[in-house]
Amino acid sequence: MTATVEDAAVGPGLAVDGPPRRRLGRLSVRTAVTPFLLVVATILVWKYAQSKVTDFDRGQVNAVLNRRVVQARLWEHVKLSVASTLLAIAVALPAGIAMTRGGLRRLTKPLLWFANAGQTIPTVSVLALVYTFMSLGFRPALIALWIYSILPILQNTVVGIRGVDPDIVEAAQGMGLSPRGVLFRVELPLALPVITAGVRTAVVLNVGTAALGSFVGAGGLGQIIDTGVSNLNQPLLYAGAGLTAVLALTADWLVALVGELLTPVRSA
Repeated sequence: MTATVEDAAVGPGLAVDGPPRRRLGRLSVRTAVTPFLLVVATILVWKYAQSKVTDFDRGQVNAVLNRRVVQARLWEHVKLSVASTLLAIAVALPAGIAMTRGGLRRLTKPLLWFANAGQTIPTVSVLALVYTFMSLGFRPALIALWIYSILPILQNTVVGIRGVDPDIVEAAQGMGLSPRGVLFRVELPLALPVITAGVRTAVVLNVGTAALGSFVGAGGLGQIIDTGVSNLNQPLLYAGAGLTAVLALTADWLVALVGELLTPVRSA
């Protein structure tokens, strides 16, 4: 029987006749062990913060580090980080793809240079600038984090797609795939690890920077840190900073997990 175009392989482990096989059940040891380490880290942070509580600041600590308040601050932090990252992906991923197509290829370097220049502006300055056009609250922090997290995803999308072996792309074109088909069935699957790395960078950047959202009334774990700094209360400072770090590591692990599950498995 003669093999059809749909039966042919475009590259190592990538078939044209359907979506690539996924890495289900083949997660790395580091990805599998990380959740347990994060749970241990959270417990240690909480225990350490509680061990630093003195009789002088016990009332304030109990008022801030209770379950209801911590859950509210954590939800504000997660909501701000997730929303800004999703907005960044929605803008940076299509823009990165467009910059690898047609005449826009010539503009890739100046556009990336412009984005890099914007990244050098301190986050606090971006927050202050956005705040001047808006009132206090969630929106100014969201817009500032969104602007600040576009570059890693944009840059990695361009680098990932450009890094795909031209011979694989040429083979896919030779077997009759349209430019759209080459993009979605060959280039993006092969570029996914690099793109995922950019998303991981943006997520960790957003979670850490979201702590500054408390300065514009966006809440989050930064509010616990700010209370600790303002009142010279070390337990609150340790708890807020520690929980922010654990949340950043958790977000990084989740994106890495999704990346491993979606990355095509290369056949031998």
